[in-house]
Amino acid sequence: MKSIAIIGGGITGLTTAFRLQQKNIPVTLYEASARVGGVIETSRHEGYLAEFGPNTILDTSPKIGALIRDLGLEQRRLYADACAGNRYIVRGGKPLLVPDSPLAFLMTSLFSPAAKLRLLAEPFIRPVGEDHEESLAEFVTRRIGSEFLDYAINPLVAGIYAGDPARLSVKHAFPKLYALEKRYGSLILGQILGARERKARPEVSKDRARKLSFDEGLQVLTDTLSERLTKEIQFQSPVNRFRQTSRGWVVETRAEGRLEQTEHEAVVFAGPTYRLPELQLLSDRCLSWSPLAQIHYPPVASVVLGFRREDVAHPLDGFGVLIPEVEGFKILGTLFSSSLFPGRAPEGHVTLTSYIGGDRAPELALSDPETLVNLTLKDLSVILGVKGRPTFKHPVLFSKAIPQYEVGYGRYKDLMNDIEEKASGFFMAGHYRNGISLSDSIVAGHDVAEKVERFLAAPATGAMSGAPEFATHLAA
Repeated sequence: MKSIAIIGGGITGLTTAFRLQQKNIPVTLYEASARVGGVIETSRHEGYLAEFGPNTILDTSPKIGALIRDLGLEQRRLYADACAGNRYIVRGGKPLLVPDSPLAFLMTSLFSPAAKLRLLAEPFIRPVGEDHEESLAEFVTRRIGSEFLDYAINPLVAGIYAGDPARLSVKHAFPKLYALEKRYGSLILGQILGARERKARPEVSKDRARKLSFDEGLQVLTDTLSERLTKEIQFQSPVNRFRQTSRGWVVETRAEGRLEQTEHEAVVFAGPTYRLPELQLLSDRCLSWSPLAQIHYPPVASVVLGFRREDVAHPLDGFGVLIPEVEGFKILGTLFSSSLFPGRAPEGHVTLTSYIGGDRAPELALSDPETLVNLTLKDLSVILGVKGRPTFKHPVLFSKAIPQYEVGYGRYKDLMNDIEEKASGFFMAGHYRNGISLSDSIVAGHDVAEKVERFLAAPATGAMSGAPEFATHLAA
């Protein structure tokens, strides 16, 4: 059997390759750079541990625990401290604890009495018709009011997508929220009536899932996957072209100035869609994936700072703090990284990870490193009572960070389905299709490996005899 080509060495591609390897299906993973892991990268310096991108994995599915077990990483896995259940949102320039019970909600000053009373009307609000796709902002304002949009959903969206609720589609960006209204006619009734059904599922909702990492950060996971796939990974091998033939697929790569062509049984594309302007899809079936290049990825800067513990007034007893846009700060939010897991800062010090940019202020993310640090310090001095200069600095820019599931995103999903249906043996998986969290990407890698296995087991695998050939040009 010819191997399966996997394009892209991020967590989706690595998980796909490992799962196929376990099924004794040969794989070849093409990675354009000199390392795998994508946005997952960890730095250790003078006792501080900084994550370049994501900081945690949400334990939402048994497939995540199975991957950790199969890689032999259970002893290195760390679950977040119990205090991680505490979350703060800024109002009036001060971090206020997000209520976690009905009594706490009644007592909190995060929302006004009028906003709390407004919730009583929520079960009586009718859903909108299927002919109108609502933005998240429209949906939330209609169902629970503008104050909850400003002081709950807006900061939440900043923390998850670095996005704009007025642009994100409730149907595609928050499908479970959308489904609650469609099934129960009410978010509140859905939470109550759907509790038993959710409990029966093997998956755990993201708001209740435990957060995990590893003793030396998330790169432990991708490094271990890389070690298991040493012979299967081709580094610094950007793909130039795919060509479907009657026998499968031919993948053309350019490595060290040499062009190489390799036959494969099937192809899994696990790269980001912003690479697609560099691709050309030729087919007499009128297939084109050029519209996928329009998926929006705003820039986000991660700023990891270390401080002496006595220089931070806030107790840092939680996961972190999110910033509503109406509060006027520059940062989107801050994770209390050293409160989540041990070993993230030297003794007597703390680590804070803040984010700047996104759709709220994309130009700020593109600032020089020193400006990013100073912007962050200015906000942290007000919000968390930080004083003095940091003892550690680690700013990183992601010029295209997170795909935005905006209103109308369904057309992109339909196009991906159409390409897979018509281009036999071609599969697409990743955060642009299956959800943006690391847990979503791990599950996507597992699931696409199963799709490939079913494709290979079908009576007629690969391209049919006499099928049209087409070329796809990719400069990864």
